[in-house]
Amino acid sequence: MTLADRLAEHLQALYSGGLGQTEREHWATRLIEAIGATADQHPPPPQRNLWTESDIALITYGDTLQSSGRMPLAVLHGFLNQRVGSAISWVHLLPFHPWTSDDGFAVLDYSSVNEGLGDWSDLTRLAVDYRLMADLVLNHCSSRSRWFENFRRGADPGAGYFYVPQEDFDFSQVVRPRTSPLLEMVQTQDGEQPVWCTFSADQVDFNFGNPAVVEEFAKIIRQLLDAGVRIFRLDAVAFLWKASGTPCINLPQTHELIRLFRTLIECAQADAIIITETNVPNTENLSYFGNANEAHAIYNFSLPPLLVHSLVTGTSRYLREWMMRMPPARDGTTYFNFIASHDGIGLRPVEGLLSEPDLASLIATLEGFGGLISRRLTAQGESRPYEVNIALYDALQGTTLGPDQWGRARFLCAHAIMLGLEGVPAFYLHSLLGTRNDLERVRHTNQNRSINRHQWQLADLLEVLDDEHSTHHQVFVALQELIRLRQQQPAFHPNATQFTLHLGDALFGFWRQSADRRQSIFCVYNVSAQAQRLAVQDLNLIVTDTWHDLITGMPLDEATATMMLEPYQTLWISNRQ
Repeated sequence: MTLADRLAEHLQALYSGGLGQTEREHWATRLIEAIGATADQHPPPPQRNLWTESDIALITYGDTLQSSGRMPLAVLHGFLNQRVGSAISWVHLLPFHPWTSDDGFAVLDYSSVNEGLGDWSDLTRLAVDYRLMADLVLNHCSSRSRWFENFRRGADPGAGYFYVPQEDFDFSQVVRPRTSPLLEMVQTQDGEQPVWCTFSADQVDFNFGNPAVVEEFAKIIRQLLDAGVRIFRLDAVAFLWKASGTPCINLPQTHELIRLFRTLIECAQADAIIITETNVPNTENLSYFGNANEAHAIYNFSLPPLLVHSLVTGTSRYLREWMMRMPPARDGTTYFNFIASHDGIGLRPVEGLLSEPDLASLIATLEGFGGLISRRLTAQGESRPYEVNIALYDALQGTTLGPDQWGRARFLCAHAIMLGLEGVPAFYLHSLLGTRNDLERVRHTNQNRSINRHQWQLADLLEVLDDEHSTHHQVFVALQELIRLRQQQPAFHPNATQFTLHLGDALFGFWRQSADRRQSIFCVYNVSAQAQRLAVQDLNLIVTDTWHDLITGMPLDEATATMMLEPYQTLWISNRQ
């Protein structure tokens, strides 16, 4: 099937009854031209080997590191090359376009780079050394963008680009991620009209019922590819399509749009990767793999809250139960594992996984460590916690009983668990640096999420990283040691076999095996503040193999009946040196 035929099928599924054959062919041609492909081109077969055990992602804003007289993107690039190097291979650069709010997620102009960060050449240079990941902010743009100004005037491009619900629209089932009003009344040449604003009044939702909006994003994708972007994060993608009487989230048309964008991207760049960002309950999140024809990878949103819960309560029961129910990713797909990001610790992804009392206890504990709570409105108008905004280091400084001396060990244990799991691990730069809550920035911006968006002066950062007694130095060095150890293990390939172990509640464990079955690793973690005894026989080690702990180098043999794990200690027991 040619690209033209494939696109015509996508368009028919999207606009059933809304576009005739001639119109479908017209828009298919426009999309092909926008992405720089040819009509008779055949979409490539699904790609394999898009990632390996050496792939580690880094998530950062372009202006997190600052130095007088230098552009932030150049500062970041220099720091990564000099201090991080091959410990990471993917760099997720959060929105770098001009913006008006939400730290970049209210895009003013998709065709340019924020001049306060640098320019397109800075991105291209970064893409030479690392695989560059960028946000495709699909759901909305700034209310001060040229497109929205044109919408108000009834001019192109922009007229018809934004979602205005009909007067009889049934909103009763709409799922909200915020407490702000859903509709914003704006003055247009046709009078006052309500525009849909899922996230804020400054973030107006696009109308993907208009194929011209799809074409605009095809052009944006082409420009990002030309700049060196090879991984696309589809931001807030679950909310793209609206339909009366529905939740207006995770709709079939949204999944069809993802398939359409994947077709376009793969025809333009066969080895490009699509990652969906869907902060929703676990089952809904898994649906974005589709039939291995939507996202190559999905954000593993349930991992952060479940992992934090395990480490502050000392029990892995919920985490283990969730792991046992998680399906292995199909060939050509994987999980994008993270435990901290520029946003908060999402709470919707543990709906149905954590009990209400346990969730309330977790929220109270994190509030005690300085966390702030962002809320959303349910369809019934009830205000519910949506996420906890907190730096991960602070989130893990203690247990439900309060802060203790195990904060750094707990923090490292969390990342050791992430590094061992099936999937590609992603480190938020502030976690790699051991950055703490930035309450001053919260007061300055009046935004809860600013608590974990600190901006470092490069000189100050280098000073603390060079101080062997600083927490920042100790975290930075220890995490890089774990990363480099992981990168050498075939059994840690993102798609290597994984089985959950049953070692009680205080010990969390799983088994990984390489594709060639030559390496096995038993990953065991003490998630409690008390020393725990591990019966080695419970691991069922093959007695004819030679086993040792990769982290300490300690050998295990038939005489090793039990081992004592210190609080938050990690064991990676491997049969391969």
